[in-house]
Amino acid sequence: MAIDRSDREFHFTDKDFAVIKDLIYKRAGINLSESKKDMVYSRLSRRLRANGLRTFKQYLNLLNDPSSHEQQEFINSLTTNLTSFFRESHHFDILKDFLVSRESPVRIWCCAASTGEEPYSIAMACIEHYQSFTPPVEIYASDLDTKVLAKAEKGIYPVERVERLSDQRLKSFFFRGKADNSGLVKVKPELQKLIRYFPLNLLDNQWPFKLQFDVIFCRNVMIYFDKQTQYQVLKQFLPYLKDDGLLFAGHSESFPQASDLFSLRKHTVYVKADKARIKS
Repeated sequence: MAIDRSDREFHFTDKDFAVIKDLIYKRAGINLSESKKDMVYSRLSRRLRANGLRTFKQYLNLLNDPSSHEQQEFINSLTTNLTSFFRESHHFDILKDFLVSRESPVRIWCCAASTGEEPYSIAMACIEHYQSFTPPVEIYASDLDTKVLAKAEKGIYPVERVERLSDQRLKSFFFRGKADNSGLVKVKPELQKLIRYFPLNLLDNQWPFKLQFDVIFCRNVMIYFDKQTQYQVLKQFLPYLKDDGLLFAGHSESFPQASDLFSLRKHTVYVKADKARIKS
């Protein structure tokens, strides 16, 4: 049954949705359910307006044009970026305990940085653990969405985004905006210096570094992938994570299909499986 509605600005059919669903799966691993049709229409309608197009057929033709820059905008539009400072706070307590026994420098990769709340939370946790604004850590932060990465690098947020942080953390890690910047906060440059941001698609066959990490944060990403894609990404993590390193997942994520790759150590915290240590 077609999902076109007479009150819609653009004609949008089940066939359009099917093509879009296939494209975003191939390019970003995102598995869209039928319930996301209205969301897809709403977000991509903005891209039709931005490009001066009148139909989704024209937009899909644009996406297939290799000379067009719209492909990144397409991915950005359909990427969900829900995040907050110290989300799933128990993970940061586990991280601090883990840092006790690590040799420096400690390398940490946050592979779904979004607008920066997660990598900045990692940086704050490291500073608190080492009691220094120059802790012996290197934090790498990547995301598929280039627009949210740009926001992350700036480190500027509405004050509502930090309301749940303690007064001590607010004082230690943020500047409060004044005058025209009232209602905003900015992370201190000491935090920004600890983090290296870069765009990365986890589905790429090769990643742009040859480092091994002590810790990888990949939280609330896998829920958008099917089991096969999850396995593919987890397998690709293996050579990038030290044999005694930790992989942090989201609160609703589990990987029983990848028990040959990773074993559960604590709630949503994984280590390499014994067989994977040998192979990697």
